[in-house]
Amino acid sequence: MSEAGFSPDEIDTTRPHPARMYDYYLGGKDNYEADRDAADRILKALPDVGVTARSNRDFMHRAVRTAVDSGVRQIIDIGTGIPTSPNTHDIARQVDPGVRVAYVDNDPIVAAYAGAKLTNSGNAGFVLADIRDPAAILDHPVTRDLIDFDEPVALALLAVLHFVTDAEDAVGIVRSLTERLPAGSRLILSHATADFNPSDGFGKVAKVYNEESTSSAQWRTGQEISAFFEGFELLEPGLVQLPLWRPDGPVPSGADLRRHMGYGGVGVK
Repeated sequence: MSEAGFSPDEIDTTRPHPARMYDYYLGGKDNYEADRDAADRILKALPDVGVTARSNRDFMHRAVRTAVDSGVRQIIDIGTGIPTSPNTHDIARQVDPGVRVAYVDNDPIVAAYAGAKLTNSGNAGFVLADIRDPAAILDHPVTRDLIDFDEPVALALLAVLHFVTDAEDAVGIVRSLTERLPAGSRLILSHATADFNPSDGFGKVAKVYNEESTSSAQWRTGQEISAFFEGFELLEPGLVQLPLWRPDGPVPSGADLRRHMGYGGVGVK
């Protein structure tokens, strides 16, 4: 049993995992042949997946900074993925060094890296759990030690909900995760969509995830994604294409903008 709380035989390198595939899209090296093979076929079907992955990281930076600027000092980041600097705590602590972060992912590989890259600076911990089991996340000793549910919390669900299907009750899962959050909490959410790109590649991508990886994929429309914000008031500019959420640099337009195949938004409870 490792210090991260899992046995090495829990690591399956023969099946693609979304966290490791995402690492590959970002140009990382913490992935395996099965991940790279699946990711390459996805990039062939939808070349802008890589663009969208980088756009999602940029959105995370802006959204986390906005939440901490508003006074939130604790974050639960579910679907953390392979650590990629700067991570959530790095961004948050640029504003306030005392921000506490509970990282959550269901991939033991992420857990293996957590001690060295996510939790080594203190005021941060890692929970090996699945978003489909909200109680296991919220009631985990690491979460309870770090997060005070009497004070506002930023819940980050970044590029994770398109791996939770309607059949798994994605909306209900988000409701269970947010019902304990007090007033003033933030929901930071991003989600892949086919709204901006009519390519038939989305079907091919879903086929790879659904038949080969450890998680199924479901693209949603902007209207469907808005349902996740029930009980929250969206901050301006609302739920928008990733580069359009409070940009801090040049904004793509036209064909360049259509390459960013994701929505992002931040809500206040």
